[in-house]
Amino acid sequence: MKSISTRRATPKAWSSETFSAHITDELRRYDEHLRDVRGLAAGTRKGRLYVAGLLLRQKFKGRPLNISRLQADDVRQFLSSQLEARRTASNASRYTAALRSYFRYRAICGDSVVKLTAVILNPVHWKLASLPRALKPDEIELLLNSFTDDLRWPKRGYAIIRCALDMGLRSCEIANLKISDIDWRTGIVTLRGTKSLRQDILPLPMEAGQALADYLQNERPRTANTSIFVPYLGGHDLPMTAGAVRGVIRWAYKRIGLKHARSHALRHAFACRLVENGSSLKEVADLLRHRSLSTTLIYAKLDTPKLAAVALPWPGSTS
Repeated sequence: MKSISTRRATPKAWSSETFSAHITDELRRYDEHLRDVRGLAAGTRKGRLYVAGLLLRQKFKGRPLNISRLQADDVRQFLSSQLEARRTASNASRYTAALRSYFRYRAICGDSVVKLTAVILNPVHWKLASLPRALKPDEIELLLNSFTDDLRWPKRGYAIIRCALDMGLRSCEIANLKISDIDWRTGIVTLRGTKSLRQDILPLPMEAGQALADYLQNERPRTANTSIFVPYLGGHDLPMTAGAVRGVIRWAYKRIGLKHARSHALRHAFACRLVENGSSLKEVADLLRHRSLSTTLIYAKLDTPKLAAVALPWPGSTS
């Protein structure tokens, strides 16, 4: 396999100071498998590498790796210790999915892992049990009106919020936007290198387009960088990262007292607005760029009139 430097090959989820050299080498090979064979995004790989690294450190700290010496009790003890502080279905799902992924990789390498995977039980997690946590209309209005001229970079923050709210863009997609990705004449945006590793074309809503144009013309620093959003640092040679975009959104929430902590609440608000305006789930899935329609089914619970139409009468009632 073609050699790749550590900086390029592995997401920043761990370092040589976090794990021993033996574990670091193992995680680097595992990451290459996740990236080149499984085609997983950096964010997904980051979480799986971290969980695998914790397991290996618990068993092989200060010793060379020998997967054949890993026992079922080691896996049980690891899960028990990691889930002690936060016993939630989502946290358990994260750890079990990461461990299964790593053991599948070790099976490809020729290791016998049947006994190890047998002790990893699926946590009780009812699919579509919760509602998406979206911003309410009054919260959205408060958020949009909060980017006043007394802030340091109001136009940039407002444009970022508009991209998430009007187009349902993820933080990484906002960070990856290039000036050449926008066709101002036809009003379309081309997304490249998305979470699904494909190219998508979306309509550019008027409000989002005006916010982007205002930022580009009146506030963006002078730079040769082709990214739309650049940090206000010396040189401006690098684009904003997804983490920096999330930071802008979270700071906007905090500034006006919103309790939401996730930038995804804006994407949920975009989807909820589509459902309320009569869009089909297929249309919502297309605009959100979901790989599977099942991912979009959570928004069906928001369409109260249609749900009421298919509801069966209560046994014994006159209706």
